[in-house]
Amino acid sequence: MGFFDFLKKSAAPAAPAEPTFPMMLAADAKGAFVPMENIPDEVFAQGILGICCGIDPSEGKVFAPAGGEITQAPDSGHALGIMADGGVEILIHVGVDTVEMKGDGFSPKVKVGDKVKKGDLLLEMDLGKIAAAGHPAVVITVVTNTDDFKAVEVVASGDVEPGADLIKVSK
Repeated sequence: MGFFDFLKKSAAPAAPAEPTFPMMLAADAKGAFVPMENIPDEVFAQGILGICCGIDPSEGKVFAPAGGEITQAPDSGHALGIMADGGVEILIHVGVDTVEMKGDGFSPKVKVGDKVKKGDLLLEMDLGKIAAAGHPAVVITVVTNTDDFKAVEVVASGDVEPGADLIKVSK
């Protein structure tokens, strides 16, 4: 054993901290809050996929509402799935019927398997192209495993900034 070997040894990495509940999901876009029942798509408005809400974006950027791993990233770039720390399954769906745009106007910044932190840039979108294609650009955030939690409550209202409190998830 050399004299300086102690410098080469590193401490074992700390286990990731278990998220505390209630967990707060952050607003993933800048814009006007849209309550679930006002989302212009019946599947989301009725909560069929889970408790959700929307943001009518004023900027073409979408950020991670929580830390976790990207589990879905279709080639169309209009949606992303995140398995958030703590087991919260999040679907971010950009726009209504935007899958029809086949990726035109969407620029994903992540791929399946990527680890993200709350606030990381996930994708950019061209709001002008979405409007020109005749689609609402509302960014919809869904907790798809709502039934796994004691409560999933939308807490936002009015105009929101990325990172603002959006949805509270309680175990």
